[in-house]
Amino acid sequence: MARILVVDDEVGIRELLSEILYDEGHTVELAENAAEARAARARKRPDLVLLDIWMPDTDGVSLLREWGSQGLLDMPVIMMSGHATVDTAVEATRIGAVDFLEKPITLQKLLKTISAALARPVVAKAASVPAATTASAPMPAGGGGQADVSDLVTNAAPALELDPHQLQLSSIPLDQPLREARDEFERIYFEYHLGRENHSMTRVSERTGLERTHLYRKLKQLGIDASRRRQSESR
Repeated sequence: MARILVVDDEVGIRELLSEILYDEGHTVELAENAAEARAARARKRPDLVLLDIWMPDTDGVSLLREWGSQGLLDMPVIMMSGHATVDTAVEATRIGAVDFLEKPITLQKLLKTISAALARPVVAKAASVPAATTASAPMPAGGGGQADVSDLVTNAAPALELDPHQLQLSSIPLDQPLREARDEFERIYFEYHLGRENHSMTRVSERTGLERTHLYRKLKQLGIDASRRRQSESR
């Protein structure tokens, strides 16, 4: 299993990601800002970094560029954001990020992206992006490298849309016990997939990776009425 550094200024996200990664057998170190991330990187190189783009002291893209200029990008870095533009995602990839995760991050997407990143060889290299470029600056017209990040642009594009489920997630209070916050997250997560799959329990089971019996039990535990879903599926 891997040693993963999670860098995010939101305590709720750090705790949620930490619990998920611990359950998967990974060793997790947490940092709430760039200063703590630098210290963690100096103590021991992580096998992978989950790095939030928007942070109060130094944004994630600037920290990524800093590591790149110092030859410290010898580990895969996955950027995270709920508000990033396609330009920002592409710029992060040009600097050295291996992928981009849009918040809210689904469990399946998180684990799949981490697994793919850990399987890729990473060679430390200096950042090729000029130091004057900022995280929010648009790419120069006709800039090279876009063909190499087509998958990243595809993943980042939904960030331009206003998803009501994102609004629901942003309203989850972070000053409550982790278990209660996680229940609220899971309730929104399953309601999202039920709506997306037109209440087909078979497709929701496949999409979420849960066996149907476990899925029914989870919906009941979260107070989501599954009877209407079964009727819809039988039609």
